[in-house]
Amino acid sequence: MKLFFASSAVLLSLSLGAVADSPQKLYKWIDEDGVVHFGDSVPARYSDLEKQVLNEHGVTVDVVRGKKTAEEKAEEARQAEIRLAQEMQRRADQALLATYLSVAEIEMHRDRRIELFQAQTRVTELYLRNQRRRLELLMEEANKFRPYSTDADAPMIERDLVDDIAETKEVIERHQGNLARFQDDEQQIIARFDGDIDRFKTLKGLN
Repeated sequence: MKLFFASSAVLLSLSLGAVADSPQKLYKWIDEDGVVHFGDSVPARYSDLEKQVLNEHGVTVDVVRGKKTAEEKAEEARQAEIRLAQEMQRRADQALLATYLSVAEIEMHRDRRIELFQAQTRVTELYLRNQRRRLELLMEEANKFRPYSTDADAPMIERDLVDDIAETKEVIERHQGNLARFQDDEQQIIARFDGDIDRFKTLKGLN
């Protein structure tokens, strides 16, 4: 864009002379129409524009950034996210190399963690089998009473038996949830260690 100067060389010289005699700063800025302005203060209507600070020789010694556009703010936010991700990766890499000396060591640690989850799974599965068998026995007993029995003359089921059935069902449901969580955690551990192994190989140049 062609620039139009709002002040002459004489005006600039006078402005610089004033700066030499006083501590005031001299600013230079270009408005939306491409007109160059000089002054020891910036009018409010130009406050959002970028401004150069000149010394007594007319040399730019500082730049005051203008108001950032939405695009500039979005780009700064994106760059900040990238820098944060890079820093987090750097720290993770540093921790990985400080923790393990070889791929075999990572695999050994992984297998130990997996065994813990598998042990929890086995214990939970055994407990569930016992609870399901208990529920079967309770239901066999309940079938002798109304409302489970088809015999209209059967006695009404006792409250204690109803409570036992409800409690056993609740225990089974809770431990089924635990079992699913253990299995999900195991898969997450496997995936995490597989990622660590791949990253370790990359950092060590083993790929």
